[in-house]
Amino acid sequence: MIPDTLNIVRAEHLGDYRLAIDFDDGTKQAVDFKPFLISAQHPEIRAFLDMGKFSAFRVEHGDLVWGDYALCFPIEDVYRNRITHIPDDKAAA
Repeated sequence: MIPDTLNIVRAEHLGDYRLAIDFDDGTKQAVDFKPFLISAQHPEIRAFLDMGKFSAFRVEHGDLVWGDYALCFPIEDVYRNRITHIPDDKAAA
């Protein structure tokens, strides 16, 4: 069960596109963002395949973000370690 309020308190780069993420309820996740990034069709998302850009993440106000919120994820998806890309043709269905 996911707490009513949930914040990311720490994120550490593990290598490649994996981050170790700690939540304020004590839960820890090792999340691999590579499948999401390589399946994305949008060039602004695929730009984060550049390791310099990907590794420039930060934790801000309990969220994991890149740039000026150019890339961020619903906290529930990160908590459940379900970072996936739904192709446009399936999202419309």
